[in-house]
Amino acid sequence: MDAKKKALDFIMEWGGTDGSFHKQWVLDGVVRILTETEDGYNQWLTEHNDGEDGPDTYAWDEGSAP
Repeated sequence: MDAKKKALDFIMEWGGTDGSFHKQWVLDGVVRILTETEDGYNQWLTEHNDGEDGPDTYAWDEGSAP
């Protein structure tokens, strides 16, 4: 199954869960699926957090599983 299909299935299963902390968990899960590996996820996370004030300008919240 390709990453796009996995991500859409994950959203279909969990995206309707109430609570912003659960929705953030869904977003994190989609990123993990689309980046495909732990290294890919960590690279994406590094790029996400980098900004005008350096490598920790932004933070990423993994959310909370329902």
